[in-house]
Amino acid sequence: MLSFFKVYKKFAIVFAIISVIILVLIYNTLNVYQPLNIYQPAMVDEQLVDSTIQHQRKYHKIANFSLVNQNGKTITQDDYKDKIYVADFFFTTCQTICPIMTKNMADIQKEIKDDDEVMLLSHSVTPEIDTVAQLKRYAKEKGVIDSKWNLVTGDKKQIYELARKSYLAVKDFGDGGPFDMIHTENFMLIDKKRQIRGFYDGTNKDEIERLLNDIDILKEEYKQ
Repeated sequence: MLSFFKVYKKFAIVFAIISVIILVLIYNTLNVYQPLNIYQPAMVDEQLVDSTIQHQRKYHKIANFSLVNQNGKTITQDDYKDKIYVADFFFTTCQTICPIMTKNMADIQKEIKDDDEVMLLSHSVTPEIDTVAQLKRYAKEKGVIDSKWNLVTGDKKQIYELARKSYLAVKDFGDGGPFDMIHTENFMLIDKKRQIRGFYDGTNKDEIERLLNDIDILKEEYKQ
């Protein structure tokens, strides 16, 4: 009987070792690094895509831009060169979704304030109201860190074209004229090559957590 238990003990030890190895292999298989999508217009709900680019399947990037931030500084794509950034569209007098979005963007800022690789970019959709002075007041009120987060104003047509043809952020259509108005809750995650890597509901806390997690995944991509 004693010899039986000795044999059984050896068997149990071997079985335990094999089980641990199998569990480790399964864990590693399930946790294989999965890169984020690179979104092309053809991959996105066609309601969000301008008809001129709906069938584009590759090479989509955020267009060049030149806008002015809360400090009166001209901001271009060069200010975001080699940066990951989160973009959105808002206006300072909005009383519905924008305060929630701005609060959530401020929460993202807290998480990335010491990360030189990540920035934020908020575009005003009422640039005629959101002057530099107005953006500055708003930035101070919301705790914007100038080195991390640009609130930009400028030519309305340029901003609206960026929203519709670059960021694929809005469902409505128009030409950026005086009666054209966009209103979107979307946050977009943009990589270092100016490609869209994710869309998120900027009013939803769970989506903000997903965005922060995706930033980490995207940063991992640059280590590969």
